[in-house]
Amino acid sequence: MNTITIPLPAAGGPAPRRATRRVLPGFNITLGFTVFYLSLIVLIPLSALLFKTFTLTWPQFWEAVTSPRVMASYRLTFGASFIAAMVNVVFGLLVAWVLVRYTFPGKKIVDALVDLPFALPTAVAGISLSALLAGNGWIGQFLEPYGIQLAFNRNGVVIALIFIGLPFVVRTVQPVLEDVEKELEEAATCLGATRWQTFSRVIFPTIAPALLTGFAMAFARAIGEYGSVIFIAGNVPMVSEITPLIIIGKLEQYDFAGATAVATVMLVISFVLLLLINGLQAWQRKRSGGANQ
Repeated sequence: MNTITIPLPAAGGPAPRRATRRVLPGFNITLGFTVFYLSLIVLIPLSALLFKTFTLTWPQFWEAVTSPRVMASYRLTFGASFIAAMVNVVFGLLVAWVLVRYTFPGKKIVDALVDLPFALPTAVAGISLSALLAGNGWIGQFLEPYGIQLAFNRNGVVIALIFIGLPFVVRTVQPVLEDVEKELEEAATCLGATRWQTFSRVIFPTIAPALLTGFAMAFARAIGEYGSVIFIAGNVPMVSEITPLIIIGKLEQYDFAGATAVATVMLVISFVLLLLINGLQAWQRKRSGGANQ
């Protein structure tokens, strides 16, 4: 009988070198192409934005980004975006909960309707909301006699931003809810926990990072929204004029430097807010990981 002898490393000698196997063949080429592609579609346009802004002197830049009309648009844009994102966190969680935990007739249709704002052109969304909520609209005509106006003012801006931001929260939270271990909920119930205690101490810590992610995505999407808002906002200066409309107005007046200056301010504020939210997510994951250990 023939035997096969496998050589072993000598005592105290170096361990045999293991061949490293990369998941992606040609990793260096793939990484280079990825960096080039991201630079082409992200870094180069943003660099052009900054370079155009640098053509202004500091007094000119400050005057362009702090004029009363621009400041009013900041307050409306970021305030309405924050309110819309907070509303979407609450109702997006409810929609995701119903889609995951319950079975009912027409569930697939409701699930498909959640993605409608993704596929619907923003201008169509704005026109549709205006037709519903205007004083002579299907819904607005019943609210107008009571002095409730939901279109052509700040309320219309918030409603439009809620409409376009809801899918981001639902689609972010839904898969996390599906992966939540129901055994933990059953164990909490067996230990005498109420439904609220089970949700607040077992389910919510698990889905909190997903909620923060959905909030960040809905907030970022709302800040840059233009098409659906201009049809329902009324676009009254100092009242219901959003910052993207200010930028478009400056471009139409060939004030390219002023437009890029305002756009740079929005870019910096959005980037700082996203960094803050990502930091909160990392802290939440670290806290959850420590609790599980």
